Amino acid sequence: MPRGRAASFDQQRETILQRAAELFAARGYSGTSMHELATAAGMSKALLYHYYTEKYQLLVAIGEGHIDRLLALVAKVAAEKRTREQLPRLIRGIVEEYADARYQHQVLVQDIKYLSPKDRKRIRAKERQVVDAFAAAIATTHPQLATRQLTKPLTMLLFGMINWLFTWFQHDGRISYREMAELVTAFVLGGLRQTAKTYARGQGERAKPNFDTSI
Repeated sequence: MPRGRAASFDQQRETILQRAAELFAARGYSGTSMHELATAAGMSKALLYHYYTEKYQLLVAIGEGHIDRLLALVAKVAAEKRTREQLPRLIRGIVEEYADARYQHQVLVQDIKYLSPKDRKRIRAKERQVVDAFAAAIATTHPQLATRQLTKPLTMLLFGMINWLFTWFQHDGRISYREMAELVTAFVLGGLRQTAKTYARGQGERAKPNFDTSI
C-alpha cells in the first residue's frame, strides 16, 4: 500500500507540473494564480498546497526538469559510444524531446527571469553542459571547425533555430515532429559539411568567443 500511494503522489505531481507548464506558457508565470493552477489540475487550492507550497516551486521544477531531461538525452547518446552518430542522434533527440515538452521549453525561455539568482545560475550551468555536449559532437565530426573555434557559435546557431520551433511549428499539422527532426538534422549536417569545406580551403576568419552559451 505505501508503495502505491507513493506512485500515486508522484503521478499527481507530474499532472500538476504539466498543467502548470501549459498555463505558464499561455499566460506567463506572473499572470497565473495558484487558484487557476488548482482548477486546471482538477483539485482544490488546499490540496494543491499539499503537493507544492508555492507557485515558485512549480517554476523551478518545470525549468530544471526540462533541462534535466536534455542532460539525460546527452548522457544516453554518449553512453552508446558511436562517435560518428552522436551529432545526428543528439539533434533528432532534442527536437523530438521538444515535441513532448514544448510548454516546458516555452516556460524556460520566457519565464527564467523570475528565477532567483541562485536557481538561475544552477539551471544556466546545466544548459551549458547541454551546449558543450553538442559542441563536442560537432568538433568530433568536423575537427577543422574546432581548430577555427567555430563549434560553439555553430552550436548556438543550431539552438537558435530549434529553440523557437514552438512559436510557429504546428505539431498537429502536415509535418510531424519526427519528420521535422529529420529535416532539421539533414539541414544542420549539410550546413556543417559545407562550412567545414569552406574553412578547410582557408576562407573565413577565426571566430571570437563573444556569445552566451545558454540555451
